[in-house]
Amino acid sequence: MTYHKLLIANRGEIACRIMKTAHGMGISCVAVYTDADSESPFVKLADEAIKLTDTYLNGKEIIEAAIKTGAQAVHPGYGFLSENAKFSRDVIKAGLIWVGPSSKVITSMGDKLKAKEIADKAGVPTLPMTTEPSKANKVGYPLLIKAAAGGGGKGMRIVESKKDLKDSITSAKREAKAGFGDDRIFIERYVASSRHIEIQILGDSHGNIVHLGERECSIQRRHQKII
Repeated sequence: MTYHKLLIANRGEIACRIMKTAHGMGISCVAVYTDADSESPFVKLADEAIKLTDTYLNGKEIIEAAIKTGAQAVHPGYGFLSENAKFSRDVIKAGLIWVGPSSKVITSMGDKLKAKEIADKAGVPTLPMTTEPSKANKVGYPLLIKAAAGGGGKGMRIVESKKDLKDSITSAKREAKAGFGDDRIFIERYVASSRHIEIQILGDSHGNIVHLGERECSIQRRHQKII
């Protein structure tokens, strides 16, 4: 399916990058924004901009904005609703094109707990973990608390000893809820001397699949990739 107007359900640099690419393809762009972002570059770069009454996590309002402006497609960017399977399904149910992974893939891999389960079943080694704070000692310190949903380093806390566990869990859950609308966390063994290596895989609705080789992502700040 082709389209000529795209709504970007995101903000900041990622929205700008998507818009620049879309404009280069002759596609007009619709931005959504909150009060705090009203003067941001991505709002000015957009061909149209719709102010949200809620946050970037309100999928219903974002879909309504797409329909109102005549956008035929929605690009979620990363973070926020990009790994929300329900949002992807709702976009498609509204008759719009979802520019992203299928809801099935998001359900399987967007949830870190589900992804670890799939890896375990496939025989891929994974780190010891638990979802129960009372079993943290069995996992072994130091620990890394992780949000089950989303990414971008949000909802992650290194815990060196038991005395810091409770406060770290509370803090991680609060950040995960604010960032992804989901406060589930799990507790994993922290490996200090490690590398972050990714294999990027892209596929389309026609069954074409390619991999883009390895990405060395170990240079990070606050668990967020820099290079």
